[in-house]
Amino acid sequence: MAIMWETRQGDTHYEVRTAGGSRRLYTNGVFHSQYNPHNPITGNVWDLLLLPVFFYRPDEIKRILMLGVGGGAVIQQLNYFIEPEEIIGIEYDPVHIDIAQRFFNVTQANVSLHRADAIEWLENYNGPKFDMIIDDLFGEVDGEPSRAVEATNTWGRRLFSNVTKQGMVVSNFISPKELKASAYIQDRLLKSRIKSAFTLSNPYYENAVGAFLGIEATSKQLRQRVQTIPLFNTRQKVSKLNYRVRQL
Repeated sequence: MAIMWETRQGDTHYEVRTAGGSRRLYTNGVFHSQYNPHNPITGNVWDLLLLPVFFYRPDEIKRILMLGVGGGAVIQQLNYFIEPEEIIGIEYDPVHIDIAQRFFNVTQANVSLHRADAIEWLENYNGPKFDMIIDDLFGEVDGEPSRAVEATNTWGRRLFSNVTKQGMVVSNFISPKELKASAYIQDRLLKSRIKSAFTLSNPYYENAVGAFLGIEATSKQLRQRVQTIPLFNTRQKVSKLNYRVRQL
């Protein structure tokens, strides 16, 4: 792995590294993004944030809010597979935005990136609702990734107040235990709003991604749709996809 670019600002060290055809973003040694324009499937956690979109038809997901952009890997994946009408990315770190645009080529016309605190941005937002909100807000604590916003009742309700009735919230957690303790599982009001809930995981990573849908769906439906896409078809040697999905 070679260092393509790096800078240090205050106590924060940023690196863009190359690994084969992929580019990776590291901040203080924490792996934040990976993207290969020739094969957008990473075999990593970012695939898990993308996959819930296939519970729906592509034309049902038109507006997406991405909370926590990093290098923009998931934005690139979304544009590669479904190309929604609009993706809004909220990122607190201005260096990450610069890296996403300069090194990960997140410059499409349907994408707008905003340097903002996600909590404040949502508190002030009064526009149309989204079909999908992805919560990937992470920072670092002692060199380890950590959620930047706790998934409390208040946070979960705010996210769902900004998605359409049939839309979904997808949220990345450090572990299955953290997911199970979240408001999506514990809050009665949120549970009544959610029609289907799933956890997605990769056997090589501890992360658990929760997908909370406003429609009835099954894990079998997702698997069947995924297998129809050549880059996802795990029977093909070219596929890097490695995931598990189960209903919560």
